[in-house]
Amino acid sequence: MERVGEYENVLNSYREALRQTVDREQEPAMKKHLDRGKLPARKRISLLIDPQTPFLELSSLAAYDQYNNQFPSAGIITGIGRIHGREVVIIANDATVKGGTYVHETLKKHIRAQEIAMQNNLPCVYLVDSGGIFLPEQARLFPDRFDFGRIFHNQARMSAEGIPQISVVMGSCTAGGAYVPAMSDETIMVKNQGTIFIGGPPLVKAATGEDVDAEELGGALVHTGISGVADHLAENDIDALKKCRSIIETLPLPDKQVLDVVPPETPLYKASELYGLAPVDLKKPVRMREIIARLVDGSKFQEFKERYGTTIITGFARIMGYPVGIVANNGFLTSEASLKAAHFIELCNFRKIPLLFLQNITGFIVGKKYEQEGIARNGAKLIHAVATASVPRFTVIIGGSYGAGNYAMAGRAYDPNFLFMWPNARIGVMGGEQASQVLQSIGKKGGKSGAPDLVSQFEEESRALYSTSRIWDDGIIDPTETRSVLGLAISVSLNRKIAEPKTGIYRM
Repeated sequence: MERVGEYENVLNSYREALRQTVDREQEPAMKKHLDRGKLPARKRISLLIDPQTPFLELSSLAAYDQYNNQFPSAGIITGIGRIHGREVVIIANDATVKGGTYVHETLKKHIRAQEIAMQNNLPCVYLVDSGGIFLPEQARLFPDRFDFGRIFHNQARMSAEGIPQISVVMGSCTAGGAYVPAMSDETIMVKNQGTIFIGGPPLVKAATGEDVDAEELGGALVHTGISGVADHLAENDIDALKKCRSIIETLPLPDKQVLDVVPPETPLYKASELYGLAPVDLKKPVRMREIIARLVDGSKFQEFKERYGTTIITGFARIMGYPVGIVANNGFLTSEASLKAAHFIELCNFRKIPLLFLQNITGFIVGKKYEQEGIARNGAKLIHAVATASVPRFTVIIGGSYGAGNYAMAGRAYDPNFLFMWPNARIGVMGGEQASQVLQSIGKKGGKSGAPDLVSQFEEESRALYSTSRIWDDGIIDPTETRSVLGLAISVSLNRKIAEPKTGIYRM
């Protein structure tokens, strides 16, 4: 019960941060938005997707505790929903946040949603209501490889791959942002509300001396009747969303990957018991098999190599009826654990079974004995197996995620289809105390006088809220929702066929 109480404190902090971010009905910008006859971004999404179906919102707390909290959710809502039974990535600008303009996290979140669409072969729907780049931040948004231009690059690449791009222009669509609808396969515009122009009226006046209003310059009547930039005219938000649903209904269905799916089985144990099992104090051992028993169907887990490399747990199970291979930490990664996990990943890859990584890892074991035994070589084999696996991969950081252990367990750099964190999770190159000791030992800043500052810095920067604010993950999830979130994520991944493995199975 003590651990449950500790976890409730962590969970309440997360829930309060989420409430402050999402509950904005009384803000002046929201009231002004509603007075114009426009719907909030999340309401638009709820009307777009099929009734009574879930919407998997991603990175809800992006930009949290940054910019004086003036960019809730980074001013953009992204996620996956079903439209006429088909899974779709939805990217919706929130015009109540600085006019829907983009800061660094907005851009990163938008591009991450496109990456998910590409990796999982999902159509993209853009609900556009944006003023483009937030000009004071332009140096962080404009010139680099994964900056603003990457949005349009991704649209072109996806369209070329046959991944539909649909835009619904529900407000301003200015400057570079004008290319989102212009590069879409089909575009809907809301009458007397949506506008598209490379340069707005003030810029036109400054550049040419011409006086022109927004509607005359780039309104829906202009672009659906004169320029041809848009294809469909809608009377209002609701009409536009209906038209979008109709377009999605006519799209060809993807050639899905077929798995051996069975009816889901409820675990034998209550999901709420995860609150007492989730690690809050990362120095204490975690009963990982107990956590697995509360996530998988019927609490059934066919363990692989149970008696070998025991600091990692591997085995087969089902989640919401889908087969999965689970790789879960049970301590330091040793040579034996690395070889065991690499062997298991090969099995899953050859059998086309999706992989679930449950991270609670301090890293690889260190010391003369282990170095001489070849821990670097054997760890590299695991990292190689993770990096080259062709099956869908899903990562949940349930505790710590430190050092090279993060890489070996399908961290962000290894392109898992989705990566989520529990509210208690921690992520960093190492713990604060260890970092302080390392710096003390080499005589650099972080000696006795600087150690407390370094420890507090590492503690702050390793928090789940810090990570999710910077979109190092796809969002924080309540442990009790892990099963349903993974079920939806696995379903999404099956929209793209799994590539054939390039090698057979060989023992490490």
